[in-house]
Amino acid sequence: MENQALNQQLEAPGAGNTHRPFNMNHYATKKSAAQSMLDVALLMVNSSQLKTVLHSGAQHRFYAPLIALISLSISLQVTVGLLLIFIVKYDLNDVKLQPRLNTMNNMATVLVFFTVLINIIITVLESGG
Repeated sequence: MENQALNQQLEAPGAGNTHRPFNMNHYATKKSAAQSMLDVALLMVNSSQLKTVLHSGAQHRFYAPLIALISLSISLQVTVGLLLIFIVKYDLNDVKLQPRLNTMNNMATVLVFFTVLINIIITVLESGG
């Protein structure tokens, strides 16, 4: 009963649904744009963290590890950004390109995961310094 109401709501006239086929390229472009915006926000935070650590100098307890981790995080973010640009560039409906695009998407996901882990460690080290 709940599913029927949901389906009717999704297909209701005037609800913006024109029964067009789902455009995978449009979805991927929007997804990549959203990921890129989050990536830019994290890049700005990491830049600020790097500036703060460099300003505090070598007397910071975790100076060298923080410099290395923040630099690694920034490098991973740039790599993810480049992967997202290449993913958006290709047509997802082209069956020949789908394995390559799937690999690139998986690589981006793994790199984002490691970026998150690195930034958790950065936050812990910053607060412990």
